[in-house]
Amino acid sequence: MKRKIYILLGCICVAIGTVGIAVPGLPTTPLLLAASWFFYRSSAKLQQWLLGSRLGIYIRNYHKRGGMRPLSKLYVVALMAAMITCSVVVFIDSTIVDWIVVAAGVIGSLVVIFAVPTAK
Repeated sequence: MKRKIYILLGCICVAIGTVGIAVPGLPTTPLLLAASWFFYRSSAKLQQWLLGSRLGIYIRNYHKRGGMRPLSKLYVVALMAAMITCSVVVFIDSTIVDWIVVAAGVIGSLVVIFAVPTAK
């Protein structure tokens, strides 16, 4: 049962992490690292699939460097800020949705800045 839950959680992390490539506020690398952790403990085949996929580059670079490079963090946070601003100003008409998008962006930025280790 635990194995099935880990596989399910890993798949959810991969799905959200994939969406995070294009959506501001969803950090990709931490979610893919979590998916890798779940797959490592539940399915060697899924672990190898993830590491061998196009998404695996995020994990391989993270492990190779011991974290994200400072310039990459700056780039990610700046890109999230730009996309959030564009979304709120141009595409979203609802004030409530504006606040949700801004809150998600702030949380995502804080995760990238403080929770994701900086490469040595």
